[in-house]
Amino acid sequence: MNRITSHWLTNSRTQRAMSMLGDAGYQAYCVGGCVRNDLLDQPVADIDISTNAHPETAIALAEQAGFKAIPTGIEHGTITVVIDGEPFEITTFRADVETDGRRAVVRFAETLGEDAIRRDFTMNALYLDKEGHVIDPVGGLDHLEQRRFVFIQDAGTRIREDYLRTLRYFRFMAWYGDPDQGFEADTLAAIAENLDGLSRLSRERIGSEIVKLLNAPNPAPAMAIMGQTGVLSKILPGTDVSKLALFDHIAGGMDQPVDPIVRLAVIGLQDASQLRLSKADQKKLSLVHGFIEHMTPIGEIAYDYGSVLAKHVLALRGALFEQMPNAQDLRIIVQAEQVRFPLTSQDLMPDWQGAALGQALRDGKRMWIASGFKHGAEELLNLLKKNTTKG
Repeated sequence: MNRITSHWLTNSRTQRAMSMLGDAGYQAYCVGGCVRNDLLDQPVADIDISTNAHPETAIALAEQAGFKAIPTGIEHGTITVVIDGEPFEITTFRADVETDGRRAVVRFAETLGEDAIRRDFTMNALYLDKEGHVIDPVGGLDHLEQRRFVFIQDAGTRIREDYLRTLRYFRFMAWYGDPDQGFEADTLAAIAENLDGLSRLSRERIGSEIVKLLNAPNPAPAMAIMGQTGVLSKILPGTDVSKLALFDHIAGGMDQPVDPIVRLAVIGLQDASQLRLSKADQKKLSLVHGFIEHMTPIGEIAYDYGSVLAKHVLALRGALFEQMPNAQDLRIIVQAEQVRFPLTSQDLMPDWQGAALGQALRDGKRMWIASGFKHGAEELLNLLKKNTTKG
C-alpha cells in the first residue's frame, strides 16, 4: 500500500486538524489535490479534509480545541478551520441528490465510498489517513501512475453533473497528463457530445480555468484537442491555437517564464470581457495586441515595460511570422535594461512648453531608441530643434 510521509501531512497543524475529528470518534481523511499532487511529486498548496462528522459537529470540535472555525460553505457541508494561521477546508461526506450541470443538491453521506463516486476523476478520489496510508476506492492509483485522467464511472454522466469538469479535464491533462498516453478517446467523445452544456458556465469560471491551463508548462497539446473537439469554439469563439506551440518554443529558447495572458494574445483573444479577467490582465492583453498591431519598436517595449514582456512580444511576432528572433533585437532588449533616457523636461524648457513639451519628450525618446540608445542629450536637442524648424 502507498504511504505518504511528507511534511504537509506530518506537521503539527495537519495532525491536530485530523486528530480533532479522529479523537472524537469520527473519520478524517485528506483528499483530492493534496494527495494527487504529492503522489505526482508536485507542490501541495491547499489541504482538504473529508469526514463523516456533520458541519455543526466539526465547528463544535474546532472551537473546543481552540481553533477558529468559519462556516465558509456550510450549506454544502464545508467549513474552514484555521490552526496557527493555516486554513483547512473540512467537508462532510456527500452524495448528490440532483444536479443542474453546474450546482448540485447534496445530502450528507455516511461512507467514504459514497463520497468518492460523486467526485470527478479517479485520481482526485484518493484519500489519506492520519498515518499516511492511501485509500483508493475507485482505482485512481493505477491511473495516477499512468498519468491518465479518467472520469469516475461514466464520463458523460460526470460531465452532465458539472460542465466545468470538461475544462478541468483539459487543465489537468495540461499540467499532469502523460503526452505519450494521449487523450482518452471515450472521454473526448463524451466531451464532444456535451458541448452545449458549456454555455451554462459563467465567464469568471471559464476564465479561471483557461488561465490556469495556460499557466501549465506546455498547454499546446491540450489546447489543440480543445479546438478539435469543439470546446474552444464554444467558450472562446474566434480563437486559433495553431501558433501556440511555436510561440512556446521560441519563448522557451529565450528562457522566458510562462505568461498565460500573453498566451491568450497568441491564440487571438481580443475581448478580455469574454473571460472577465482582472483589470491588470486586461491591460496587459490590450498592450500586447497594441504592440503587434502598431509594430511598436522592440527597444521601446523593453525600455518602457521591461525585458520579459519585450521578449514575449518578440516571441509572439516570431510565431505569427514563423521566424526566430534576430540577434539584433535581442541585443536591443539587453541594452534597454542598462540605459537611461538622457533628456528631462528641464532640458527642453523654455523652448517647449505645455503640450508641446510632452510631445517633444516623446519624439526625443523615439529618436533615442531608434539610434540604438546612442544619441546623447545634446544630439537629441539638436535633432528636435531641426524638426521644429522644419515644421
